[in-house]
Amino acid sequence: MSMMRGSYVFEEETHLTVLKTCLFFAGDGFAAYDNKGERVFRVDSYGHDVRDRHELVLMDVSGKCLITVRRKRPSLHQRWEGFLGEIIEGQKNEPIFSVRRSSIIGRSAVTVEVYGDNPGEEYQIDGSFSRRCCDFYNAARETVAEVRRKANASANVVFGKDVFTLVVKPGFDAAFAMGLVLILDQIDVGEFGLFDDGEDQVQDQVL
Repeated sequence: MSMMRGSYVFEEETHLTVLKTCLFFAGDGFAAYDNKGERVFRVDSYGHDVRDRHELVLMDVSGKCLITVRRKRPSLHQRWEGFLGEIIEGQKNEPIFSVRRSSIIGRSAVTVEVYGDNPGEEYQIDGSFSRRCCDFYNAARETVAEVRRKANASANVVFGKDVFTLVVKPGFDAAFAMGLVLILDQIDVGEFGLFDDGEDQVQDQVL
C-alpha cells in the first residue's frame, strides 16, 4: 500500500517511535522518529477542546503536508476521510481513503476503505489503541502495521501511552499508517476511550 508514491515505503520492517508533543491536552500534537532518532513525521494541531477538532495534517520534517485527515459530518459511526496533501478550500478535494468504526455492538474494530488507484481495497484495525496494542490487517488478514507500547528493555521499563511504537511492515506506506494513527487517537478521545479495555498507567515495570 503506497499513498506517497514510494517515499515512505521501506523494504525492511520499520519501527517508528511516536510521541505526543504536548502533554497538557490529549491529542495536541505528534512527532515520529526513526531508529536513528531522526524525525520523520510531525503533526501540529493545538487546541483546548480536542472533541471539536475535525481536521489534522500529517507533515514531513520540513513541514510539507503529506496527508490531511478530516472527520466527515454528519457521520453515524464517526467516519473520517484522508486526503493526499493539503485540502484547498473552494477546490474539489477527493478523499483517498475513509475510516469508520465497526457498527457491530461490542466490537472495537475499525475498517479502512481505500479509493483511487486501489478501489475496493480494505484494511481492518483490531485491538486496544488506548492501551497502545492494536494490529492493522489487509484483506488476507496479514499484519501490515502494529501499535505497541514503547519499552526500554535495559531499564526494565515500559513507557506511558504518550510514547509508543508504530511498526510498519515491508511494502506498507508508513505515512498512511501514521495517518491512521491520528484518526485512531481522535476516535479514542472523542469517544472517551472507545478502544480502552482496562487500566492505563503512566509507567509500568516489565515483569
